Amino acid sequence: MSNPNKLVIREWSEADRPREKLLNQGRRALTDAELLAILIGSGSKAESAVELCRRILVDAKNNLHTLSTMDVNELSEYNGIGEAKAITIIAALELARRKSDAPLEERKMLNSSKHVYDLMKPILQDLPHEEFWTLYLNTGYRILEKQLIGRGGNDFTPVDVRIILRTALSLKAHAIILVHNHPSGTLYPSNADKILTQKIADTSKIMDIRVADHLIFTDNGYYSFKDEGVIE
Repeated sequence: MSNPNKLVIREWSEADRPREKLLNQGRRALTDAELLAILIGSGSKAESAVELCRRILVDAKNNLHTLSTMDVNELSEYNGIGEAKAITIIAALELARRKSDAPLEERKMLNSSKHVYDLMKPILQDLPHEEFWTLYLNTGYRILEKQLIGRGGNDFTPVDVRIILRTALSLKAHAIILVHNHPSGTLYPSNADKILTQKIADTSKIMDIRVADHLIFTDNGYYSFKDEGVIE
């Protein structure tokens, strides 16, 4: 059997290609080598981008901190890594370092529906289609991450509850807030909105994760399940 790592990435099955894997399965499904491979784009004639990145990581003892201490000259010693690719890797790792150094206080506290509205208004205002987002919160109700769950037509968005729960568990989220817009301008929840909210709340409760609110956006305002007493 031939070694699939010796094939160029475009010859791999679609499920094994890093970019396609990220699109279809989410960024957390990728290994460190696959994420680095997306950054550099291509390897060399002798090895694929993923194989090259695996080798670089092995030399760095599979430690991203160690990798971040390497300079342009050190990275450029690898066949397939030129100056531009080395700079790309260094820049990406520096961004990651700055994110980890950012004080927790800078993260938005979402302890009211108005705070959620102010955060999401620039994203959802004037959209011609419906989008469903989830906000993941820590114990202090500061945002850990926001995630687009689904994008639909004028009045329907497919929502995979498993994606919401999987991400919440991976982030060790204490609570989540659901957000979606109604391009039609209807401010109140539909029966489908109510059923979905209850389904997510019931499933999350089993995993000790609280659905703190569900906001419905229109261009002229919002509806909060919590403010209206639908969610405790």
